[in-house]
Amino acid sequence: MRLEGSCQCGKVRFRLESAHPYPFNVCYCGICRKTAGAGGFAINLSGDSGTLEVEGREHITIYRAKVRDAESGETRTSSGERNFCSICGSMLWLWAPDWPDLIHPFASAVDTPLPVPPERTHLMLGSKAAWVGVRADPQDKFFERYPSESIAAWHQRLGLERPD
Repeated sequence: MRLEGSCQCGKVRFRLESAHPYPFNVCYCGICRKTAGAGGFAINLSGDSGTLEVEGREHITIYRAKVRDAESGETRTSSGERNFCSICGSMLWLWAPDWPDLIHPFASAVDTPLPVPPERTHLMLGSKAAWVGVRADPQDKFFERYPSESIAAWHQRLGLERPD
């Protein structure tokens, strides 16, 4: 499925192909909460990084989050690159060198109508702010940290073909 997206001010526009376009992950981690200013997001779409086309690339800034290990208390810099519009601050996508063939556009930046997932995965609930309520359907899955199921495996398990 071809995804098209943009930032709020319109200075950055992007396009890419996605075999896994269902916005099913709702993340409650402090990084998503603080960089996006809310309590949980369907963020984990997956796209082919080789198909990414960007207009307004000069307006993109990259942030590599600080990650604190809960057990040791040590802080490290994430290898993941969160791409934002430097003008309006809109979250656009995440790219990580661990999976160089993938781009993870934030569903909030995608302008293409996205398919509604039959279930959602609520992850990083152990990091959820106390003021954030979890709004879920009975079939949803819940994880204190990360699920072991990949984006591709989730789509495959549910028999979700590419909705072109």
